[in-house]
Amino acid sequence: MSKKKAEPLLPPITVTADDMRRLSALADSSETVFPRVAHFLAREMERASQVGDACCLNGTVRMGSQVRYCDDKTGEVRDVVLVYPHEADITLRRISVLTPVGAALIGLSVGQTIKFKTPGHQTRSLTVLGVSN
Repeated sequence: MSKKKAEPLLPPITVTADDMRRLSALADSSETVFPRVAHFLAREMERASQVGDACCLNGTVRMGSQVRYCDDKTGEVRDVVLVYPHEADITLRRISVLTPVGAALIGLSVGQTIKFKTPGHQTRSLTVLGVSN
């Protein structure tokens, strides 16, 4: 009898209704070009709680947020701004929500940790240290 590896428990996430609509559409339209990240983003939107107004999301990562997070394996701390793909610019530390890190960060709150798979099938873990909206 083989044991099936359990999926890690994912932290609760919250997004605005507008972000949910736009990000779900982005995941759908990107499925053929970026299937893994699009599927991950779609799954995140399916499990997210939704609020009508961004004022309820202080300390929560949303589109346009400046985020400080820690890579739990390396201990490296990074500051990024979470943006839509057409606004991404790594030299300005603007990362797309259609990257594994970007899709993992959306909807998390300060102190939350999430584990996710990279395109190379490695598991990464990130913890949100700070959010400015």
